[in-house]
Amino acid sequence: MYQLISLISTWAIPVMIAFIPLYAYARKVPVYESFVDGAKEGFGTAIGIIPHLVGMMVAISVFRASGALDYLMGFVTPMLRGLGVPPEVLPLGLLRPLTGTGSLAYATELIRLHGPDSLIGRIASTIQGSTDTTLYVLTVYFGAVGIRNGRYALKVGLFSDLVGFVAAIAICLLAFG
Repeated sequence: MYQLISLISTWAIPVMIAFIPLYAYARKVPVYESFVDGAKEGFGTAIGIIPHLVGMMVAISVFRASGALDYLMGFVTPMLRGLGVPPEVLPLGLLRPLTGTGSLAYATELIRLHGPDSLIGRIASTIQGSTDTTLYVLTVYFGAVGIRNGRYALKVGLFSDLVGFVAAIAICLLAFG
């Protein structure tokens, strides 16, 4: 079974990349022209979301450079230690809703320092898979389509991230702690 799954995972993307244009060509779709039109639309969307991304990146930089993250860490570390939670994972929980690349870099650093099979490494990996880059997603997707009032999207997204963060820690502590 492992060999079958490995074979499928190795060939799934190359087969799809070859199949989709061939199928479109067989159905008389102008493949190259459709690709170029899509690329033009994508370029316009990318230009349109740049101000939103810059704003988000500035906010993240201000939060980190102001020392607010360090202050927060100092405040909650005793509480986390009392619960048996490694405080090193808290910045990951704070970064993950903001930035995928930043949280991945932090998770990679945790795994490098503590090892992939350590409790911290396992919690970091589980948090990465259990949460989303909510503010990034809202910024990019809402900015791309011009939505100004997200209503409950931010609240629900951040609450989901919190639930994913807590569940990741609880499950890892139960399974590996």
